[in-house]
Amino acid sequence: MSFAQPGHGPLEYQPVQYPGSQMMFRGPAQDLSGPYILCLGASETYGKFVSAPFPEQLGDRLDRPVVNMGAMNGGLDLILNDKAIAGAIEGADAVVLQITGAQNMTNRFYQVHPRRNDRFLKASSLLQTIYRDVDFTEFHFTRHMLSTLQVLSRDRFRIVVDELQQAWLARMRQLMGRIKVPVHLLWIADHTPEQEPRENALGSDPLFITADMLEEVAAEAASLSLAVTAEAERQTPTRGMFFALREEAAARVLPGPMVHARAAEELAQRLAG
Repeated sequence: MSFAQPGHGPLEYQPVQYPGSQMMFRGPAQDLSGPYILCLGASETYGKFVSAPFPEQLGDRLDRPVVNMGAMNGGLDLILNDKAIAGAIEGADAVVLQITGAQNMTNRFYQVHPRRNDRFLKASSLLQTIYRDVDFTEFHFTRHMLSTLQVLSRDRFRIVVDELQQAWLARMRQLMGRIKVPVHLLWIADHTPEQEPRENALGSDPLFITADMLEEVAAEAASLSLAVTAEAERQTPTRGMFFALREEAAARVLPGPMVHARAAEELAQRLAG
């Protein structure tokens, strides 16, 4: 197999399972019996294609144990329902919660896979009524399905987006209400919360999360950190990342090492006290 970083080879993610979960989290395994900081999120927190994701760098900066329970393609459904995550939340001194998109959640319009939250399972009768011209059996992923719905009708699509945004806010309130220790929110993305997607584009993760929505949930958190791709980094989005040649497209839409370093720096300042 050939790799885009010649001489380095693929990354070893040291996948690990924690008691009560079928999920494979990024290793090495951490001791959950002592004090630690817990990082929750999706592929960005997991650190796909990055040798030292921000949870690892955060632990080095603070000289404290940091548990990475970011999950590939995960969303709020996984975070709310996984038993290992629930147990880790109970034992944590603080939680870093990545802002994830609103598309990868079960809602009134469609159902997603309970662990791989980006996988579309089925449309509700309500969504099928709104989009009578769509065969939903053709879709396997939420983003593909939503992109198709957007192209077919912007008015009908607005109804779907409104539902996803309201469901996301409700789910975030539910999650933050469960966590009894300080919650430090992290926006890690290629755009700021104020930036709108270009015309006729679905957008990039965290999908459908507006600045107003972020402000609403941040009011209940201990802090909010932003780690955004710099303009110069957009020219070489995969610099410093490790991936097979066939994985380049996936790597291009995930944050690179510099973004992870900024996230760790921002969070370390918030958590140092």
